Amino acid sequence: MATMVLPREDKLTQDEIVLGTKAVIQGLETLRGEHRALLAPLTSLEASDAEPGSQERCLLLRRSLEAIELGLGEAQVILALSSHLGAVESEKQKLRAQVRRLVQENQWLREELAGTQQKLQHSEQAVAQLEEEKQHLLFMSQIRKLDEDTSPNEEKGDVPKDSLDDLFPNEDEQSPAPSPGGGDVAAQHGGYEIPARLRTLHNLVIQYASQGRYEVAVPLCKQALEDLEKTSGHDHPDVATMLNILALVYRDQNKYKEAAHLLNDALAIREKTLGKDHPAVAATLNNLAVLYGKRGKYKEAEPLCKRALEIREKVLGKFHPDVAKQLSNLALLCQNQGKAEEVEYYYRRALEIYSTRLGPDDPNVAKTKNNLASCYLKQGKYQDAETLYKEILTRAHEKEFGSVNGDNKPIWMHAEEREESKDEAGQFPQLPQQECGRASPAWRDRSF
Repeated sequence: MATMVLPREDKLTQDEIVLGTKAVIQGLETLRGEHRALLAPLTSLEASDAEPGSQERCLLLRRSLEAIELGLGEAQVILALSSHLGAVESEKQKLRAQVRRLVQENQWLREELAGTQQKLQHSEQAVAQLEEEKQHLLFMSQIRKLDEDTSPNEEKGDVPKDSLDDLFPNEDEQSPAPSPGGGDVAAQHGGYEIPARLRTLHNLVIQYASQGRYEVAVPLCKQALEDLEKTSGHDHPDVATMLNILALVYRDQNKYKEAAHLLNDALAIREKTLGKDHPAVAATLNNLAVLYGKRGKYKEAEPLCKRALEIREKVLGKFHPDVAKQLSNLALLCQNQGKAEEVEYYYRRALEIYSTRLGPDDPNVAKTKNNLASCYLKQGKYQDAETLYKEILTRAHEKEFGSVNGDNKPIWMHAEEREESKDEAGQFPQLPQQECGRASPAWRDRSF
């Protein structure tokens, strides 16, 4: 009575299939041996025809042997297929391990980049602090000179003139220290000079404002403004300059309404006395745009910034560094409004100006590259952003450690070579302990 073998509901594993196939091979080889043993005597009988029916048995045995050989061949194919599947699975595991390693390496690169950025920021802060101390020493030296030295030329009004726009920077809030020596140019364009009796007072206003001592800076500024109006009248460029300074002090105190009123008054005076296309008018327009930007009124600030840009392009030329500053401010305004294409255009122009006029090592070049790279990231242009970040890191490395060669490479080149230089144990070699130089600027966007 034949027994029926029910199929298993569970799927066989690869190991179970291999073991079953090997057992079948052993059984088939045993049957093949038995059939050959039976076939040998029948073959001799078939030749002599001594026994009837021997030919039929020989035929049946040969067919059985053929079937056994076929089964053995198929079993060998199954074993070979199992071996191939095992190799494929092994390769798959290797690929998975490689993917995990790449993920870990990517995380390491992010951490390394963040650490490098932090070091760059610390270096920039140290440089800024040293620069502030230097400007303070220059300021004190100038104060002593103005207070102690009174020459005949000064009494005649022939002393060098200082521009209040230079003494209190209108566009870069991070550099409030005085910058002497620009008054002659201002006087030539504006046709006026600051009275000698007010110069020390003006410098003190700037110094106190930079230190946050507004309770002293504001009264001094108002006193200087009152003296100017008494001696020169309200509609005088010096009055506009003083109004501009007081407005910036109010802006730093978050008194935006008072600052806007003063800036509009200063703008009207400068347009009336200096002309609508004077650089001082552009500076006031920019300050007013900055004020609106601080209050979140980006749509109102944008036309003011564009007008300031047109004036500076007309007076200074399209490739002047001040034009690049104005382009950067305009890019920030557009960035806050989500105008990605315009942001990219303005930053690219500013970068071209800084690179050609100030050189690749100027801090504004690295800042603008970083801002442009951030713009690319927001647009999904990751390849362009990566290129700019690599340029920044490479330039910082060259300034600190010299030109790049086979033994002196920036951090990102070492990172790209880590996969190729991995040792047999799968460990990555240690990178050279390098710190980026303080010459490279901090990576942060300017804000209004």
